[in-house]
Amino acid sequence: MHRVKGWWFIRFALTLVGRKGIGELKKASKDARKAQEKTLRSILGAAKDTVYGKEHHFENILKASNPEELFKGYRKQVPVNDYEDIKPYIERHKQGEADVLFPGKPKLYATTSGTTQEPKWIPVTEQYYQEVYKVMNQLWFYTLIVNKPQVFYGKTLSIVGKAIEGAAPDGTVFGSISGISQRDIPGFMEVLHPAPADIFHIPDYKARYYAIMRMGIEQDITLIITANPSTLVEMQNNANEFYNEYVEDIEKGTLSHRVSIPDDIRAILEKRIKPNPQRAEELRVLKSRHGTVLPKHYWPNMQIVNVWFCGNTKIFFDKIKDSFPEDCFFHEMGYFATECRPGIVLKSNSPDTVIFGHKIFFEFIHESELETENPRIYQMDEVKKGERYCMIVTTSAGLYRYNMNDLVEVTGFVNQFPTLKLIQKVNGTVNITGEKLHERQFVEAVHAAEKETGNRVAFFIGFADTSKVTYRFYYEFVNADITQEKAENFTRVLDAYLKKYNIEYEAKRSSNRLKDPETALLVRESFEKFKSTCIDKGYRDGQFKVNLLMQDEKRHAMFKKLVR
Repeated sequence: MHRVKGWWFIRFALTLVGRKGIGELKKASKDARKAQEKTLRSILGAAKDTVYGKEHHFENILKASNPEELFKGYRKQVPVNDYEDIKPYIERHKQGEADVLFPGKPKLYATTSGTTQEPKWIPVTEQYYQEVYKVMNQLWFYTLIVNKPQVFYGKTLSIVGKAIEGAAPDGTVFGSISGISQRDIPGFMEVLHPAPADIFHIPDYKARYYAIMRMGIEQDITLIITANPSTLVEMQNNANEFYNEYVEDIEKGTLSHRVSIPDDIRAILEKRIKPNPQRAEELRVLKSRHGTVLPKHYWPNMQIVNVWFCGNTKIFFDKIKDSFPEDCFFHEMGYFATECRPGIVLKSNSPDTVIFGHKIFFEFIHESELETENPRIYQMDEVKKGERYCMIVTTSAGLYRYNMNDLVEVTGFVNQFPTLKLIQKVNGTVNITGEKLHERQFVEAVHAAEKETGNRVAFFIGFADTSKVTYRFYYEFVNADITQEKAENFTRVLDAYLKKYNIEYEAKRSSNRLKDPETALLVRESFEKFKSTCIDKGYRDGQFKVNLLMQDEKRHAMFKKLVR
């Protein structure tokens, strides 16, 4: 293994700050209630003079003399919120107003798909960025060293989003928090990355994967970081298609003009490369020896692949895991979302995220009470192992009692801090590759397709098909004579609207991680037949309802039988 320059200092520095962070976590986790009281007081104290703080009487809440009074007062004054509840305050920040949700203005906005046509703009404050993202990244890197001490001997291939995608009306930038985190890595770690962050601004996905793999396959990569394993599948597909072009580029020190890369980005990348005939010959030998060349062949020293491998992502993980060296560790990326990074995974080959009760304030609603009007609220020290809850967070970035709408399961504890894993979304959202498609977006897209095509539907329903990595849409048109060809055109129009309404869906479709949706025509009175079957199986007629976008294999099988 060829060690990168300064590997020893990288390991020393990350170990030093990592041990400090782990020590702080372990100390705080010995008394979860005390940690949560301190965290909530800190967040409310900083924001008590803001617009939101004054409207919700933060100063009075802070007069509580003990944790119980503090938590009770907070619940009384601040309702459980979703994005639409805090959106008006965020809009004021976007227009340049300070001290609305938090002191000052945000450092940036992270954007993600919402439940409507508009994306969510999630504010990230400087404090939140430093205390949560920076600190957690330090601990995360340290855990990689603990699991595989040689992880930073070679290069790191990190696939992230664009750091900066645009700006709010007041000039505050928005973009990918993962991209910004990589952009802001310490200078001594820059040597680990074979390509500059500009590579992630290549608009064409195939060209972007080509550039990433062309720069990466030349190097001795020992760590890969990417959230979704579907990205690894697409990277290997790119390698299968362009392997010979990589070899030619590496030999000559070029970057192929067969793929579309903007001139300014191409110029930046070309400064990083030079002829490497020795590596080119090594790659040719691998091709002649193996035929299909896999990561275990061109990256034999791979130490860790940091990626999701639980839930729906397991389908993609299973496709790619055997392509890596046998002694390679797979480190779960853990549970996090654009709105909140609640913690990190400490152990390799584990999906368990330990939540940081000393950085974020957590509340929980048990799954059995999700539909009740006034559910009991559990504090962090009251949850039980094996039970499932919907998590509510309060952060220093202006999210107060924010409902994550995620069902999580408590898997254990680090002292008194729970560890958990994501089970599923609970608010009508379906997710195959990270697109987080909401039922409301699907319904609106169907109605838009009706207007554009002039074809009205009497009934429609959509299912996520994780085995095919796509959606299958079922229609019963008012005009019973609609042909399969016209129905498929309806789906193409629908697909275009879904891309317009959901930025994550558009990204996954454009990169081919999410395949073309499929079309099926239903028999007449399809819903009535479906309902009748369900009632025969014991469903109550008066309480019968059906979601129009689902990931439910049993119900999907029932609709497959209703295809005409």
